[in-house]
Amino acid sequence: MTATPSVLERAGVRARGLVKTFAAPQGPVRAVRGIDLDITPGETVALLGPNGAGKTTTIDMLLGLSKADRGDVSLFGMSPGDAVRAGLVGAMPQTGGLLRDLSVRELVAMMASLYPRPLDVDEVLRLTGLRAVAGQRTQKLSGGQTQRTRVAVALVGNPGLLVLDEPTAALDVEARRAFWATMRTFASRGKTVLFATHYLEEADANADRVVLLAAGRVVADGPPNEIKARVGSHTIKATLPGVGTDELMRLPGVTGAERHGEAVVLICSDSDAAIRQLLAAYPLARHIEITGAGLEEAFVQLTGGDEGNAEVAVDDRSSGAEELGR
Repeated sequence: MTATPSVLERAGVRARGLVKTFAAPQGPVRAVRGIDLDITPGETVALLGPNGAGKTTTIDMLLGLSKADRGDVSLFGMSPGDAVRAGLVGAMPQTGGLLRDLSVRELVAMMASLYPRPLDVDEVLRLTGLRAVAGQRTQKLSGGQTQRTRVAVALVGNPGLLVLDEPTAALDVEARRAFWATMRTFASRGKTVLFATHYLEEADANADRVVLLAAGRVVADGPPNEIKARVGSHTIKATLPGVGTDELMRLPGVTGAERHGEAVVLICSDSDAAIRQLLAAYPLARHIEITGAGLEEAFVQLTGGDEGNAEVAVDDRSSGAEELGR
């Protein structure tokens, strides 16, 4: 089954009412509790959530690695299995090894031979920063080199959808920067990228959309700036000596005030009203900065600061255990 480019243009990822429960000694574990998700072709989407939020289980269902108890998934208008067989999907799971006793180039070339429209092997090695170790055996690679090779294997088939679960977990800062440069190049070709990560700054910097999960449900879905805006607070920093915090607290829209030497920090529910009144009342204020809430603050508030609970904390471990047992 070979898909034409028009297939990629008219359909993307669509999930409706996904539910997944695992058996556990303490009773059923409800890992995913009714997730709806639509991803337009060409989008780069980050899946965020605390440990046990259901990220890996959701990815497994999207890829057809795990069957939903209830709900439906389609990729480019077809079932996950058909989309994978058509060569439309590339994936890098959170864990997994490489075939031994092959060079990096041999492994990537072998994977390319399985797809109808693969990328050039040399291009993929260049994109993933692997040219220097292309002749090295896979079992001799460092952790970061292994991770980059896994990315190359996922990319070389030239998929319409690339799914990555914690793709930069084993990479240092420089390698993470290079990885995201590769992803931006790949996405610029109209490809769809879905990645799960616990690095909030990666989602903020590289995703068109953030889908925030908590306890198996979607609690926020939108561009990173909109997710941050949902927290509703902004901070005004200014150099303003000689004015007390009690006086600043009386400004409209100000909910908190702190002084640090000659600088003041105002926490605002309405920064527009606060800055207008601040400038009118204190024209000598200078070095003024206004910043919105960061994605980390939004993450904590929208998920309740929860790092998973007893009911869902088994999520990702249960998924792997159940699939291996089948």
